[in-house]
Amino acid sequence: MLSFTGNPLDRASAERADPDWVSAQRARPDARFLPIWQTKPLLVGERAGFLEAFRLHPEPDAACVFLGLREGQPLFAVAMADSEVPPLAGLGEFHDMRAAAFLLPDADTAIAGQAKALIDWHRRHRFCAQCGAETATRDGGYRRLCPACGAEHYPRTDPVVIMLPLLGEECLVGRNARFPLGLYSAFAGFIEPGETMEEAVARELKEEVSLAISAVRYHASQPWPFPSSLMLGCYADAAAKDFCIDAREIEDARWMTKEEARDRLAGKIEDAIKMPTAIAIARRLIADWAAKP
Repeated sequence: MLSFTGNPLDRASAERADPDWVSAQRARPDARFLPIWQTKPLLVGERAGFLEAFRLHPEPDAACVFLGLREGQPLFAVAMADSEVPPLAGLGEFHDMRAAAFLLPDADTAIAGQAKALIDWHRRHRFCAQCGAETATRDGGYRRLCPACGAEHYPRTDPVVIMLPLLGEECLVGRNARFPLGLYSAFAGFIEPGETMEEAVARELKEEVSLAISAVRYHASQPWPFPSSLMLGCYADAAAKDFCIDAREIEDARWMTKEEARDRLAGKIEDAIKMPTAIAIARRLIADWAAKP
């Protein structure tokens, strides 16, 4: 299973529109709250650190978002003050979300990713983009309403295409200038207004490596809470092997055979080249392609 997928919660989208219902869920003795400090979720051991309300001391105006029901139990995320020292000492540890994804079970990773993305959205969208007035939370945290002009604002999910170009028994991997040293991965870019997924794949590959493609095939998707994207994983059939890097975003690219990809994913080749991290859909794209005979 891809990291951040398989969220088991019932988001109760109809019920959460009723503020009295949300308040009643928060007041239940079995309600639990996941603290988020500086976009980092609390972990207790190797589980998401959902705590009772009485253990928390958030700011009066702190964002509190309804995440959903887990077998009937209401779960929330709450923003802690951006203090220099982590709060809730002795109750758990706050971890960067990327690090937490390697520690948590799949379901907890998906829930914590949802919590992180929503709390981060509230932190960055307190004020109305239309008139500048401070907005108020509605629908359990899934809408902000401007009391001045009536504009409604909803959490963003930015669509991103991430694609692995293929030609015969080889795939093209690239090295972005922002990547950690030695990392090669699939190519990616945001979908622009007025584009289809397929058009975005073709445009990005033309821009980054001047690669012409003949077809695009969707493979899988992944929520990516950094800060809040939906990765649309695709394979792109290359029309020819020739490419030319743009030397701005992409500083290197190379064709890789299935055999080499399999060996690198299995850790059988020890050199400076690194493959994508286990939590990234880029690794799944390479692994699923390499596994086919």
